[in-house]
This record gives sequence, C-alpha cells and structure tokens, in this order.
Amino acid sequence: MQHLFSLVDIQLHGVWLTIGSFDGVHLGHQEIIRKLTAEAHLNGASAVVLTFYPHPATVVRKRDFPFYLTTPEEKAELMESLGVDILITHPFNKQIASTPAKEFMNMLHRHLGIKHLRMGYDFALGRNREGNISKLSEYGKELGYTIEATEAFKLDDQIVSSSRIRFLLGVGQVEEAAKLLNRNYRISGTVILGDQRGRTIGFPTANLDIWKMRTIPAAGVYACLAKVNDTTLGAVANIGVRPTFENTPVPPRVEAHLIDFQGNIYGDLVSLEFITRLRDEQRFSSVEDLVNQIEHDIRVARQILA
Repeated sequence: MQHLFSLVDIQLHGVWLTIGSFDGVHLGHQEIIRKLTAEAHLNGASAVVLTFYPHPATVVRKRDFPFYLTTPEEKAELMESLGVDILITHPFNKQIASTPAKEFMNMLHRHLGIKHLRMGYDFALGRNREGNISKLSEYGKELGYTIEATEAFKLDDQIVSSSRIRFLLGVGQVEEAAKLLNRNYRISGTVILGDQRGRTIGFPTANLDIWKMRTIPAAGVYACLAKVNDTTLGAVANIGVRPTFENTPVPPRVEAHLIDFQGNIYGDLVSLEFITRLRDEQRFSSVEDLVNQIEHDIRVARQILA
C-alpha cells in the first residue's frame, strides 16, 4: 500500500474512493472499506482512501482533550490489512474546513480522476457540511463519477461509531469497545523513568509516555497483553494517579507490570492490548495491603490471559 501525505502532487485516474476520518477503523469503517476494495479490484481499479490529520473535529470544534482512537501510523497499518491500495492522509486546517463542497470535489476530480465514490450513511464534507450524499451525487453527474452510500453498521441494535467507542473506553468497558473495533483496544508508548516505587515492593512497572491526544481507558487496573521488542507478554496495567502514594493531585499515568519479565526496557516502545478490567483504582491503608492486592491481580490476570 502506498501512503501519501498530501493531495497536491498526486495525479491518478479512474480510482474508487472513500473519504472520512476513520478514527479507530471500527466495524462500520471496515464494512465501507472492504466493499470499496472488493468492488474496485473487481473493476480493475485502485481502492483509495482519503483521510485527514488532524481530525476535523479537533480543528472545527477545537477538541483538545484525549480524543484519538488511532495514530495516523496505526490507521495506515489497519487500512493496509483491509486491502487498500493507496491511503492519502491530507492535512486538515481551517482553509480546508471553509472550502465549499463543490470546490473540494472539483479538486479531488483533478487529482484523483474519481470513477466511483463510496460513502458512509451520514457522511458530509465541505463548508458547513453542505456536501451531503445528495449533493455529492449531483456533483458526480457533472464530474463523471457514481456514488454509493453504505448503510449504518449496527451491533446489538446500536450503530457502531467512534464516539460510542470513546464512551465505552471512558467507563472502562474495554471488552465492549473491542467488539465494536473487532480487535482489542491498543495504546503504545515509550518506557520512561518513573518513581520506581513498584520496584521497591517487588513489582516493577513500565511507565509509558502516551501521546497526550490519545484516548485511554478509564482509571483502573486491567489485564493486558504487552508487546515489547517483538515479544508478547501478559501484563497487569494500572491507569490512574496512584492514590496509595500520592496525597496531592498528579497527572494520570499508564504503567504496566510485565508478568514473569526481567530486563531493562527504558526507551523501548511497549504496546498494551486491553483484555478486561479487573477493578477500580483504589487507595490502600498500607503497602502490605497493596502488595497483597497486586499479587491477587496477577493471579487473576494469568487465568484470564491463559
């Protein structure tokens, strides 16, 4: 798969295209992209996905809290696994946001030579989201492309959406989020030096430097699979503020005890896949009580991960 980062220097012809943010690349996104790639290849055409970074919501609605379900690199990896031929991650800014829909489609026609456009059921683009499916179909008659909308993808009678997944993660329901994603939710970060308290009580942890705009699950303790240096290990991860040790407000941390692992991994990248939530984060009256709880958490995590 080719991954391009701007429309400016692209000159294609006869592509089958879909456009969207596709944050998370969840089941609904997967349905659109699988149909696009299958139909494009059946017609001897390239399957092209146009997405944006930053996410339009962070520019238009100025969402500056942890928001993203995938990094651009993770999104590209998932798109490739779905058979996409070309992924274009175009910069999104206020100028793009204010571009009239017809002008934007004219630009896409010049650079991509669109033959067929497949969209999600609620898609719209352009200034004030004026380019809805009806308008895009009207432009298609002028520019020579056909358009098809994919129906809303539902699971358990609920529409699968990125916002729904963010909500589930925000309340710690990582197993439910995994159903909508069709995979375990994963975050990655470089191992940085922490306060090393875990080491002093016999349970060293890897403190992860997570991208500040990345959605993380709710505070609590989780059974995870950790990938470090191409090795997959069981892990117990804690997200939160370490209330047993901290008496003043501190930023939340993501730290993971890698089960049966010894080694120096400072500076290495660790990925955590969240399997299930074990419990809330809590304050213990003594370090001994905390140690006993951690031992219990590890036993339960071993059983789940087995």
